[in-house]
Amino acid sequence: MQVARIHGIGDMRLHEEPMPVPGENEAIVRITAVGVCGSDVHWLRDGGIGSDRVVEPLVLGHECAGVIESGPRKGERVAIDPACPCGKCEFCLEGNPNLCSNLRFAGHAPHDGALRQYIAWPEQSLISLPDSMTDIEGVMLEPLGVALYSVDCGNVNPGMSVGVFGCGTIGLCLIQVARAAGAASIFATELPGITHRIKAARTVGATVLEADSGREAEKIIMATGGRGVDVVFEAAGDPAAVSAAIDAVKPGGNVCLIGIPSDDRTAFSASTARRKDLTLHVVHRMKHTYPRSIQLVQNRQVDVRSMVTHRFPLSEVSRAYDAAERREGIKIVIDC
Repeated sequence: MQVARIHGIGDMRLHEEPMPVPGENEAIVRITAVGVCGSDVHWLRDGGIGSDRVVEPLVLGHECAGVIESGPRKGERVAIDPACPCGKCEFCLEGNPNLCSNLRFAGHAPHDGALRQYIAWPEQSLISLPDSMTDIEGVMLEPLGVALYSVDCGNVNPGMSVGVFGCGTIGLCLIQVARAAGAASIFATELPGITHRIKAARTVGATVLEADSGREAEKIIMATGGRGVDVVFEAAGDPAAVSAAIDAVKPGGNVCLIGIPSDDRTAFSASTARRKDLTLHVVHRMKHTYPRSIQLVQNRQVDVRSMVTHRFPLSEVSRAYDAAERREGIKIVIDC
């Protein structure tokens, strides 16, 4: 089977490898589609994320869907939950499987992901897709789940005002989930010139402001009568976006940081955050979101299909990652 592995910074290679052998309680899944996440670009561009580095050649890909090819569920179309918690550690038993101390996560070293034609994966992490949903929508359940968990963390309630800083896939999902949660007004920011993302954010219901050295925060404060928004979500992985988000939120508000900065550092004005008595939540992936994400897509409360703007075959995986790094389109999907 064909497999894409990264061997180091900027070094993506295609290999022919044997079919995987399923372990206990695992099934073989034929991969149909894999999304390219911003975190995947970090792995290829920077050779890792934070202290986790590429040591052995690594298969990326954690936004994925496919068809089960072995066992009693053979033929079933599924979304693949990339997270396999142990279910036994302190954090799992507390109800926080995303914090599992023995977590196996697809495409995060040392665990191989889904950029290949077949994968052996635990059956409990294979989520059945309704007939009404496409494989592409199945791929998008993972980033939608991150947005859904983030909105949970931000405690968005009906009538609130929300700020979303960064209009990539996660940002666009955040806008829609916040709207579904009852947010009355949503302000979003994006870098100048990325017109396709600005247009997409407006289409899903946000008032969009171009990032402008922090002046976008002043405009949001003015638009909210001088108080600021109730909750802000930073989904850009950029220090300027973090600072603008903290400037734009009201005193006593909630700040959720989701973006991954390239240099593994996040900085903001401590005096501003302190004077505002802000609640800061640094979001780590998601938990217990697949059933609700499926409902949101089925009920058409969230449109994820329109975010997929580019598709490449597995044989052109390097081109796909180049396009993602240039921020072409919104979501790039690789057909395996």
